[in-house]
Amino acid sequence: MSFISILLALLLEQAKPLPQINPVHNSVRNWVRWVMRNFDAGKPQHGWLAWSLAVSGPSLLVLGVHWLLVWQLGWAFAVVWNVAILYATLGFRQFSHHFTQIRDALDAGDEAAAREALAGWMRIDASALPRSEIVRHVIEYSVLSAHRHVFGVFAWYSLFAALGLGPAGAVFYRVSEYISVFAKRPTRPELPPVSDAVRDQAARAWALVDWLPSRVTALSFAFVGSFEEAVDSWRRHEAVHPLDNDGVVLAATAGAVNVRLGQDDPAASGQVPEPAHLRAVVGLVWRTVVMWMVFLALLSLARLLG
Repeated sequence: MSFISILLALLLEQAKPLPQINPVHNSVRNWVRWVMRNFDAGKPQHGWLAWSLAVSGPSLLVLGVHWLLVWQLGWAFAVVWNVAILYATLGFRQFSHHFTQIRDALDAGDEAAAREALAGWMRIDASALPRSEIVRHVIEYSVLSAHRHVFGVFAWYSLFAALGLGPAGAVFYRVSEYISVFAKRPTRPELPPVSDAVRDQAARAWALVDWLPSRVTALSFAFVGSFEEAVDSWRRHEAVHPLDNDGVVLAATAGAVNVRLGQDDPAASGQVPEPAHLRAVVGLVWRTVVMWMVFLALLSLARLLG
């Protein structure tokens, strides 16, 4: 079921990408805001309670529907539900249009347009960035987006599906990631305030939730890229920055395609980022997708033969 569900979801997402503003994401966003408004009282125990409710609510709802479909209508209807949830939680098209826009601007020699697109994507001041720094930012943000929107979802979905929990893992991972971003956002009058307790809890929880997926992604990049360089870069980075999940992914990427990532990082090495590295990163990501699909297909075949 996992292989079929992921394959169909990816094909559907490529054919008709989910709009950035959609009812599913809006519902999750409103749920998280409601939980924070009503359960965030500022104390550590309230931070844990608010995070737990915000993550478990959508996850349990998705799990309940999955089990209901399996028991009442059969696995075929459960597959449709899995595809629908994966379609809403994973996909390249949720971020790839930014990457394509910047890459095309750099290929055309229009660095001003590339800086403008980068600033709009990452909400940073890119007006003074040189060409190599534009490329570095694009590679780093694209790789992390691919990890969070695709490979991290693969990991948690596959784990939960193997335990009979359906697509709840995909929802658990994506909602955890959203809460970590939501808790760090600047204070705005129209949004509920977020206490330091929730910020701390969201950061700690996300570090735990993403620990295994980030290393699975890094290992996958090593397998489909330059293995020895990727693993060496990963080890050198983790020796300097232990427990840095994003850094592990970026270090493995840097070694896999031989590009220097990470500003002011003494453990970083490789070539200065150039537009050609953007194509190398695209190839790295797609080879990783193929590797994942082959792995899931083999697992599904083993279950059938077993």
